[in-house]
Amino acid sequence: MVVGVHRPTQLVIDRAALRHNIHAEVERLDQGSELFMVVKANGYGHGAIQVAQAAKDAGATGFCVAILDEALELRAAGFDEPILILGVTSPADAPLMAAEGISATVAATDWLVDAQAYLDLAGTLAAPLHVHLGLDTGMGRIGFRTVPELTTAIDFLQAHATTLDFEGIFTHFSTADSPDDHYFRQQVAKWHALTDGLKPRPRYVHVSNSATSLWHAECNDNMIRFGVSGYGLNPSGTAIKPPYPLQPAMSLTSELVFTKRIAAGDSVGYGATYTADQAEWVGTVPIGYADGYERRLQGFHVLIDGQFCEIIGRVCMDQLMVRLPHDYSRGTKVTLVGENHGAEITLQDVADYCETIHYEVACGFTSRLPRQYRN
Repeated sequence: MVVGVHRPTQLVIDRAALRHNIHAEVERLDQGSELFMVVKANGYGHGAIQVAQAAKDAGATGFCVAILDEALELRAAGFDEPILILGVTSPADAPLMAAEGISATVAATDWLVDAQAYLDLAGTLAAPLHVHLGLDTGMGRIGFRTVPELTTAIDFLQAHATTLDFEGIFTHFSTADSPDDHYFRQQVAKWHALTDGLKPRPRYVHVSNSATSLWHAECNDNMIRFGVSGYGLNPSGTAIKPPYPLQPAMSLTSELVFTKRIAAGDSVGYGATYTADQAEWVGTVPIGYADGYERRLQGFHVLIDGQFCEIIGRVCMDQLMVRLPHDYSRGTKVTLVGENHGAEITLQDVADYCETIHYEVACGFTSRLPRQYRN
């Protein structure tokens, strides 16, 4: 997709905020524990390469991604730290992952068998394929569920240690961000039932995502996967207060490109869903749902000159209209996410209006929006 550099609409990413959030969590870790920054989905929409560099500067020692191509992007950018792919990959890509030093999540022994066959076909390897065994303790997504399954996989790894390196073992908690920790404790118990007495113990043992590390740090073991909180976003929404202030790293700004005064009875936008009941000023902002600014945000607001201005009419593919308190000159700044003259719209505010989570909002901004980096 084309990046809209000739349009006054952009995402602004604050690298100082990224470093603040990540360093604050690194400082809380026990000695010997490591933080891997999760930079999947283009760094939750913030830009994977730029986030990875900020995270490295702040003390992260590795990275997590969702798919192989995201890992290869980091390698191509010169990052030589450990990279773990959290999703299931194709066994056919085992030789490529081994060659690039990329760690694979494995959720079934038959994957190991197939991967070993591809590694044998590839011939002599410079290094083995690093493997992290994923355990399903209640997330219900991927992973080993019983001790016999897990034992079979570990036995296979030990029998093929020259080509398959048992580097890690982990699980994922589904309710660590909830004030009610009943299900979380069930998952912890399941984790212990699967791993207590585990031999051999791999280099990395990790269960903590952002929420777990923030509110259940006793579970951290020797590595955490730090995701949404690194971007300054509370994984619980507003349900639990973080132990330290998180600084949001993403802002979304634009400008007014057109203003007009309409009369009572005039309608605005597709479907004529908004009709003025009195004369008023209307401004047009060059952003729309093709940029990931949802169509359902009609009735929400933007910030102009520190004032909340309602979005009137349906959000279009490339433009939206807002009601103005008075006329403004073309080029006046519009803040859709972030601070403006002492007032603020957060990603959480946008998510609440859309009845979703801020993760989805941040990841939904398309590549047509240029990312500008500061600090």
